[in-house]
Amino acid sequence: PVTATPPVHLQAYIPYPAAPLHRFTMVSAVRAPVCLSAKSALAGASVRAANPACRATVSKKVVCALDNNMKTAGAALAASTLIAGAANALTYDEYQGLTYLQVKGTGLANQCPVIDSTDTGAALAAGKYELTSLCMEPTKFTVKEGSEFLDTKLMTRLTYTLADISGKLTVGSDGKVTFKEEDGIDYAPVTVQLPGGERVPFLFTVKELDASGDLNAFGGDFTVPSYRGSSFLDPKGRGGSTGYDIAVALPASGDSEELEVENNKNTAALKGSIVFSIAKADTATGEIGGVFESIQPSDTDLGSKAPKDIKINGLWYAQVN
Repeated sequence: PVTATPPVHLQAYIPYPAAPLHRFTMVSAVRAPVCLSAKSALAGASVRAANPACRATVSKKVVCALDNNMKTAGAALAASTLIAGAANALTYDEYQGLTYLQVKGTGLANQCPVIDSTDTGAALAAGKYELTSLCMEPTKFTVKEGSEFLDTKLMTRLTYTLADISGKLTVGSDGKVTFKEEDGIDYAPVTVQLPGGERVPFLFTVKELDASGDLNAFGGDFTVPSYRGSSFLDPKGRGGSTGYDIAVALPASGDSEELEVENNKNTAALKGSIVFSIAKADTATGEIGGVFESIQPSDTDLGSKAPKDIKINGLWYAQVN
């Protein structure tokens, strides 16, 4: 629809024309789409072919010009290229070649690199390694209600990917693998909405992950910190390490048993578990990647409500040094 032009003194501050923000569509990608080569597109096609709803309509928003080689490709190549191109699948080296302005506003910063290799498994000799650049990109969030996990609507913008995580990786002579997470951007606050409208916040994380397994799959438990810190004040000014002890607006019943969980804030950490499956590897560069599935608790509102189980499925990428 045609809208009136904003006043001149506001044009520098108001985006024009205004575009509706769809939580499940990376609409910002239309501003500076990154056109992929056939090589990089095919590298991510096999892994990103089954993208979730949060990217289902991206291909309708991003249109990239095909080079001459891709124009002459067959229907299968075109289909796989569209799928990978819609997800802006780039390798690690291609990411390093982009400037800040090329990444800004495209959603690329929220995506993990893909591996340009046909190897389907990792081959590591026994020894101690450093696992670096671990990136975890969720593609689906579900919340347990009763006995089943329900699909959700993502309410958070494209800021939920974990990146630059590092730790010690040990491969035994029997092929067993252990990994201990040490550092990195290992948490991200996320909010999803259930079909009934209830919103569920949680802290997507793999802090202090202690995993074990083999070169096909490994997993273990990790720590889930409190979604809010002890200095957070609720609407009545109560907090864990500061603020009021009780609801002062209710002097007669502010410390009643019914309000005990609201008055006594709890910031204790909980536990989650995760499994990594290795689907691709490049022995020349030391890159490995695949899919993961994590189950962790949601926010407890500082101990005033029971946490919900959150299941997170997605893609991961790392480098072994």
